[in-house]
Amino acid sequence: MEAAKKILMLFFWGTMVFSCEKENLRPKYLTENIIVVVIDGARFSETWGDSTHQYIPRLYKEISKSGIINTEFYNNGPTYTLSGHTSITTGNYQEIDNTGKELPKYPSVFQYWNEKKPDGNSKSWIIASKDKLEVLSNCSQFSYHDKFNASTDCGVDGLGSGYREDSITYNNFIKLLNNSRPNLVLVNFREPDYSGHSGNWEDYIEGIRTTDEYLYKIWNYIQESDFYKGKTSLFVTNDHGRHLDDVSNGFISHGDDCLGCRHINFFAYGPDFKENVVLNKKRELIDISATISEIMDFEMEFGQGEVMYELFK
Repeated sequence: MEAAKKILMLFFWGTMVFSCEKENLRPKYLTENIIVVVIDGARFSETWGDSTHQYIPRLYKEISKSGIINTEFYNNGPTYTLSGHTSITTGNYQEIDNTGKELPKYPSVFQYWNEKKPDGNSKSWIIASKDKLEVLSNCSQFSYHDKFNASTDCGVDGLGSGYREDSITYNNFIKLLNNSRPNLVLVNFREPDYSGHSGNWEDYIEGIRTTDEYLYKIWNYIQESDFYKGKTSLFVTNDHGRHLDDVSNGFISHGDDCLGCRHINFFAYGPDFKENVVLNKKRELIDISATISEIMDFEMEFGQGEVMYELFK
C-alpha cells in the first residue's frame, strides 16, 4: 500500500514539474493587444506587387520599415469577402454565404479569447464598413454558438443595414480605441473592393490610396498612444484579390482561384516582430489566427493554420 502511495505521489509531482517546464518554455511576448486591418479586395498587382508602389506610398516609404512584408501571402480558400474574413478569424476555409445569412462554422479568435477572459467581450471588437461582417462574432459550432461573442459595429447599423463609408468606420475605430481600449480588434475597410465592383478604375485606385492613408493613421496612433505603444501588434492584409486582367472581367470582380484573386498583401508590425524585413515565405490567411493565438496564449481547438514563427525576433 505504501509503495502504491509513493508511486502515485511521484507521478503527481512529475506531472506538476512537466507542466511547469512546459509553461516556462513558452516565450514571454511583449504584445498585449492585437489589431487586424483588412483592406477589402485589393489586388496584389496594385499594392506591393507593383514595383513602383505608387498607390501605397505610406506603406512603402514609412510603415513597412517598422515591420515585415511577406510577398508570398495567399487566400487559399474561397475568394469572397465573408469567406476571406472567416479564414482570418477562425483559421478555417469555408464556403459561406456571402450576404451574411450564414454563420461561420467554427469559433473565432474572439470567442476563444473571450472564453479565457471574463471581460473579453467588452475588450474584443469587430468594426466593419460592411454590415454582413457582423456574423463573424458568432459561429454555429454548438460549444460556442451564441457564447463569448465579440462586440460589433458593422455597417450603417448592424446586419442588414447596408454598407457605410470607410471614413465613418475609421472615426468609430479611433473613438473605440480612445474610450474602451480593446485588446483584440478587427477593422474592415470596404475599399477598394466597393469601387472595384463599380468598374471604375480610377475610383478603385483611389480606394487603395485612401485605405493606405487610414493605415498610416492607425500605425501612427499605435505608436503615440500611451495605452497601445510598445505592446500592440498590427496585422494588415486583404480578404481576397481580384481577377487578373485576362480573366473574366478583370479587376471588376473576384471569386475564382486565379492568381489575381489568391495572391494578397501582408504586413505585420509589433514589439515581438522583426523590423525592416521583406519575406517571400508562402503563408496564407488561416495562419493569422494561429499566430494571434500564440501571442495571446489561447488554444484554437478547430484552427487549421500555422504559427508564423518567422515574424518573431
